[in-house]
Amino acid sequence: MRTRVGQLGSWFAALSVVLALLLGLGAPAWAADLAVESAQLQPCPSSDSASQSGLSRPTGAGCWALSGVVRNPGRQTVVDTDVFALILDASGEPVLQNRSRVGSIGDVPPGESDFALRLAVPMGTPGPLLVRSVKARGFTAPVRTRAAEGDELLPLEQQLDLG
Repeated sequence: MRTRVGQLGSWFAALSVVLALLLGLGAPAWAADLAVESAQLQPCPSSDSASQSGLSRPTGAGCWALSGVVRNPGRQTVVDTDVFALILDASGEPVLQNRSRVGSIGDVPPGESDFALRLAVPMGTPGPLLVRSVKARGFTAPVRTRAAEGDELLPLEQQLDLG
């Protein structure tokens, strides 16, 4: 039969193992759902690098900008945040087949933050385009390798300036 000292020792050993795992491996990254408000979809400004305004004839895709406000109700920054949306053409058909993730907006600090991201929409898609079911989801700790200062980003990953 175990003594009270033996039971306390077992509890202490279990607690120290759990603490060692948490401190050694870091805290787990929990998913965080964020509200998106005032979402709107419009063609990229002609001054934007991805708008392809200098082309004499259209290519395979047009640049559209999804913008809005994302609200983080928590007290800590949500990182590696992805945006999900349903983009529909004039007939109500999905524009981005089998794809609800439309892009990444990076880190979202507590409170409200404006965001904008680019979407490549196939040319000839009947407009006007509609956006529905917009939401954002990120994590409480980084889950991706971070781009270092000076790393080159693709045009669709660079900051979109809506004016």
